[in-house]
Order: sequence, then structure tokens, then C-alpha cells
Amino acid sequence: MIDLTNSIRRRGFLGGLAASAALGMTGLIEAAANTNNQSGESDAAFDAWIKSIKGKHKQVFDAPSTNGGFPFAWPRVFQLTNNQVGVPNDQLTAVVILRHDAIPLAMVDALWTKYNFGEVFHAHDPMTKTPWTSNPFWKPKSALPIPGMALNELLDSGVLVGVCDMALKFYSQGVAEKMKLDAAEIKKDWVGGIFPGIQIVPSGVLAINRAQEAGCTYCYAGEG
Repeated sequence: MIDLTNSIRRRGFLGGLAASAALGMTGLIEAAANTNNQSGESDAAFDAWIKSIKGKHKQVFDAPSTNGGFPFAWPRVFQLTNNQVGVPNDQLTAVVILRHDAIPLAMVDALWTKYNFGEVFHAHDPMTKTPWTSNPFWKPKSALPIPGMALNELLDSGVLVGVCDMALKFYSQGVAEKMKLDAAEIKKDWVGGIFPGIQIVPSGVLAINRAQEAGCTYCYAGEG
């Protein structure tokens, strides 16, 4: 079993970094340094994505874990209850930022199987407590608790979904060490398996900041 995140969750961020020696203490530093854009120039795709936040009512949902699917339930509730009180969808923007343990929610089933994402990211079915073996929120085979909360449906309805590039770098390095594979190839594989319509953002924390600067209120969608 590949276990990268339990110590981080249990001991907090700083303690988790100290406890993650198995990944190599340089892992996070290298992930931060080896960015695609080191020139100081803006990321045009990310900037355009932020500028697409519109309407009077805007909220960003911060998802650092899969949390039983709540990162997708709450933006759908935001839409439905705004509609209920008379606000049309063209006056709404829900933004979901998948970071830390939530990043596999942005990726296809084949990667869940290949890299055992359910175990790696502690992505468990809240009822059975067993790890998910595929992404249960993309075109689900069975009905979800809230109609319209499937990831593909949220994207179609105008919800903006971003996934953290820093987490993609950091965790692909950790998985590469455990599986004795090339980290760059694993990251390339993960990026290639991100669903259409999802924006890779420089980091989750940066995207949350920029979404708030664009007028979004903040909602925590993680555990606890």
C-alpha cells in the first residue's frame, strides 16, 4: 500500500513535512522549484479562467480532500438554493478547487486503477469505508444523492473546477519513488488523464486567493 498523506493529516502541515522523509524532504522543495513557468510571466489560461468568474453571487469551494463527495455536493446545493430564491444561473458562479488529497477527483478511472488512488489519497466510500477503485463522480453508473452533482454535470452547468499543479507535482514524485518509476512520466500521465473542462491551476491556495479577489466568498469543503 502506498501511503503518502496520513502523517500530514494527523500531525498538521509542518509536522507532516517532517514525517514525510520517506518521500524525500526535497520533494516539496523540488515541486515548488520545478514549475512550468519560471519567467515571472502570467499564466494566460489561468488568468482567463479566473476572469470567467461572473455574476452577483460567487463562491469558491476549497476541497483539500475527497470528503465523500461533498466538494461536488455543496456547489450543486449553492446552485439549487439560489435558483429556489429566484437567482438564475447566469448570476451565479461556483468555483471548486481540488487540491491536496482531492486531486484524483479530476482524473479518469484508468488512473485510479493504475496508481491505486483510493489507497494513495485515502479516498473512501463514506458508507462502506472501503477505498474507491474508480472516480464515482464522472458520469456515475448509479444515482448520486443530489441530482446534478456529478462532475460532468457541474461542468456542463458552468461550475468552474480547478486542480492544483503543485499537488500533481508533489504526489507524482512520491508515487514515483514508491513504484520506482519516473516522476515526470507519472505527472505527464496524470495531466493527460484530467477531464476536459478542468483547469490546472498553479496551486490550490493561489487559485482560492484569486477567486476571492474576483469576488467569491469562501466555503471549506474538506473534512472536519
